[in-house]
Amino acid sequence: MRYINELKEGDNVADIYLCKMKNIAKTKAGKTYYSMILQDKTGMIDTKIWELNHGIENFEQMDYVRVDGNVTSFQGSLQLNVRRLRRAKEGEFIPEDYIPCSDKDVNVMFKELSNYVNKTQNIYLRQLLVAIFGDKEFVAKFKAHSAAKRVHHGFMGGLLEHTLSVTKLCDFYCAMYPILNRDLLITAALCHDIGKIHELSPFPENDYTDGGQLIGHIVMGTMMIHEKIKNIKGFPDKLARELEHCILAHHGELEYGSPKKPALVEALALNFADNTDAKMESFREALLEENGQSGEWKGYNKLFESNIRETGKTGLKRQ
Repeated sequence: MRYINELKEGDNVADIYLCKMKNIAKTKAGKTYYSMILQDKTGMIDTKIWELNHGIENFEQMDYVRVDGNVTSFQGSLQLNVRRLRRAKEGEFIPEDYIPCSDKDVNVMFKELSNYVNKTQNIYLRQLLVAIFGDKEFVAKFKAHSAAKRVHHGFMGGLLEHTLSVTKLCDFYCAMYPILNRDLLITAALCHDIGKIHELSPFPENDYTDGGQLIGHIVMGTMMIHEKIKNIKGFPDKLARELEHCILAHHGELEYGSPKKPALVEALALNFADNTDAKMESFREALLEENGQSGEWKGYNKLFESNIRETGKTGLKRQ
């Protein structure tokens, strides 16, 4: 199998990929074509079918498809132009080849996360964390989930990897800034994205659910915490409000989806940690992306509003 991250401009392709997205569009001249995103475990590629009448069998989004075509470059990014396509047959592909996964050990990461739960001294916050991360059904989903559809950590284990990284950053902040309530901040870090197990569907789809579109993970996560707190006898109302505020404010700005802006220093620290890890992982993923550019410079990146360049291969792979 030829993986997407191995493709270069000028390559001819005859392989099977997952059709992650399929849209019917029209050119300026009114001609119908298909605009698609094909995926394997190494990444995604923008794909077009310009001629629909010859050699293109019926297929739907989320089908595994065998495509024949060639790789071109359009506006600095690779694009696959397909000449022929058919649905792949059972036995022609291995589903695991099409699901991107964290290259870190999920069980090792969860054990490290559990250590933070065990070190929480506040009895109420610890009971809450045990109720959440001691739930086997929740944990199975949490360990297998992504943290995003595409922007950062959009792979199996990504939600766990991102959560652990944010928690580690918050742990560092606590050592640097004694003003921070460690138990509150670490609990907020561990719980800040738990709503994503309901906001995004499982792989291979990994797309926004109806609830995800209408409510979003910030509110969903806050609701999950609120329900758990109701079952913990004597949980202080003030502490509950502070924790829920941290979750509600962790995107930092109203325009970024936070219902509230940070009013507590712990909420501010969580916002910084969340943003740091998301941006650093996004930059790392952008550097790994093959976009048809040669050399160290990777071209213009919309997220960072800059031409981006690598300083070396060291550290691009997660350890």
